[in-house]
Amino acid sequence: MSVAIVTDSTASLSPDDAAHDRITVVPLQVVIGADVYTEGVDVTSEMIAEALAAFVPVNTSRPTPEDFLAAYERLASDGATAIVSVHLSAKMSGTLDSAVLASKQASVPVTCVDSLQVGIATGFAAGRASRVRDAGGDALAVADAARVAGESSTTMLYVDTLEYLKRGGRVGAAAALIGSALAVKPLLTLRDGLVVPLERVRTTGKALSRLEALSVEACEACSDGFDIGVQHLANESVADAVAQRLATTLERDSIAVDEVGAAIGAHVGPGMVSVTVTPRE
Repeated sequence: MSVAIVTDSTASLSPDDAAHDRITVVPLQVVIGADVYTEGVDVTSEMIAEALAAFVPVNTSRPTPEDFLAAYERLASDGATAIVSVHLSAKMSGTLDSAVLASKQASVPVTCVDSLQVGIATGFAAGRASRVRDAGGDALAVADAARVAGESSTTMLYVDTLEYLKRGGRVGAAAALIGSALAVKPLLTLRDGLVVPLERVRTTGKALSRLEALSVEACEACSDGFDIGVQHLANESVADAVAQRLATTLERDSIAVDEVGAAIGAHVGPGMVSVTVTPRE
């Protein structure tokens, strides 16, 4: 059996990483004002940050079932006999729904996996799937690997404001109101596929320190090792500093820092810094 792996552009995989792991990436669309762009092709995170800062409307659009079906059929024509399609949380986007609809029309069996995550956590899940595939695992084992990786991941985010998440409906209005009323710097996490409040901290410095401490705790709970990544939107120097401190504490040479993709950036807003920890098995 030849198993192909598909994910979406919110997984934050670079073209080189996707090619190395033989993962096909189906992009989301990003709408800035009246202009439509394709994530990973003609829109950058810098464009998103600038638009949000200028109060230009920014929205995202999931791939269509036809987009996924075209990708599945290309893989089938290239010799795939089964496909595992790994995507961001279904509670955050309709992307998985499109993949499921396409899977019903595909000429080869397609297993769709809800990573329950966003960003590099979904990328880690797809990467874990690729390693199981390369080790000879069948489609069931590959899908299980992606599912377990997503379910066991810890994603924590520092955001300057909850306003952007509130606009996009990605966090409850009550949580956004509390954050604004108390003038706090919120730490958020993903729980069961949803962005929820984790802690409220009074200052940016204390919030980042707490983000680092909680990330170290998550790493220390991983008995068989872990994958870790730091992401940001228009906050590179702070993200680099967080990664450097974490690397020192965790006794690693370095920790990768990436800017989030445009689709996620549209909802978290400039200044966001996140840490993702995925246990290894």
